[in-house]
Amino acid sequence: MLAGLIFAIEEASDRPGTLVATLPFGGMTLLEYQVRLLVGAGAEQVLVAVGRMTPGLLAAVNRASRRGVALDVVRSAEEAAEKMPAGTRVLVLADGLVTTDPVIDRMGGEGPEALLVTDQADSLAAIERLDMRHCWAGVARISLPQLKQIASMPEDYDFQSALLRVTAQSGAEHVALTSGWLRGGHAVERTAEGLAARNTGVLAALSERRTDWADRWVFTRIARLALPELVSRNVPDWGPVAAGGLLGVLALVALGAAWTGTGLVVSLVAGLAITTAASLTTLRGEERRSRMLAWAMLGLFGGVALVSGWVEQAQIDSSTPMVLALVAVAAQLLVERAPSRPRRWWASPSAHLLVLTPFALAGWVAIGLGICTLYAFGTLAAAVEATRVKA
Repeated sequence: MLAGLIFAIEEASDRPGTLVATLPFGGMTLLEYQVRLLVGAGAEQVLVAVGRMTPGLLAAVNRASRRGVALDVVRSAEEAAEKMPAGTRVLVLADGLVTTDPVIDRMGGEGPEALLVTDQADSLAAIERLDMRHCWAGVARISLPQLKQIASMPEDYDFQSALLRVTAQSGAEHVALTSGWLRGGHAVERTAEGLAARNTGVLAALSERRTDWADRWVFTRIARLALPELVSRNVPDWGPVAAGGLLGVLALVALGAAWTGTGLVVSLVAGLAITTAASLTTLRGEERRSRMLAWAMLGLFGGVALVSGWVEQAQIDSSTPMVLALVAVAAQLLVERAPSRPRRWWASPSAHLLVLTPFALAGWVAIGLGICTLYAFGTLAAAVEATRVKA
């Protein structure tokens, strides 16, 4: 079993009386974001080590507990050890730590005790020196016996520092902090201003997780410009979703009125709004809603393709555009359901919209639909082959 231990003791240096864990980050508090990371890594239990309970911390703990994980507040290593069952692996997050899913997934995996370290003492990720070369970078994987060892120490010990020392002295594996993780926003922050600046880095790291070329290099790149503003204003997830839905309807209306080019351009803006909403839900740990928005993108492409094919069929008095649209949508639906891992060049709903738009603007809708069909079929063939080879 994997459990998480988050430290929420220190005050923000630019907001006296306010705990760093309760500062806003990613449209929530830093504590809620850390809990979201641990839950995503498979933690079944999360403990929050506190020095004092403030109204802001209590509210953050109550909101974080709604993520379907057992969440408790503790004040000592002894209390923490008593709440964990035997055999538990404990993933420790330092006070004020900002990081991303790849870091937590790596450190939360099976294996012996481990410490995330950096050899750059002046790095924002460096918390406390372990030896002449390495500094702790804020994440540790420890065992329950080590936690119990700290519990036997005098009461005036520093919980986080003592835990670090015990783990280091046990010969824990050193996992080097990579440059990619640093670029992703991994750091320890003690100020509200610093956390606000970290939002951009974390959002950039999320965009790198996008697989297909259209999302990664076009839609998400543009969405990253809007996300910091949405997060700083605490815009709810349904805001960009509602905008995307409205724009999608307008796109279909324009297509139905034979304004094909205009309709495709509006559909791209609708897709951008949906992608922005998906990135926002991913940041907030709402993976289920993010998957639903991915299907919404498929629905948008399906509606655009079918209405475009229907209008083009009436204009040229041929059923070919409608058949192409049906086949393209059906093939892409099968691609979305394929179990094999997507590749960068594979077709996606957003990629189809980008491919179809220039042909619609030029008045060659049937040709655009034909290319989308071939693209979807080529991707489907690759997905089937990848599944066959894997099997």
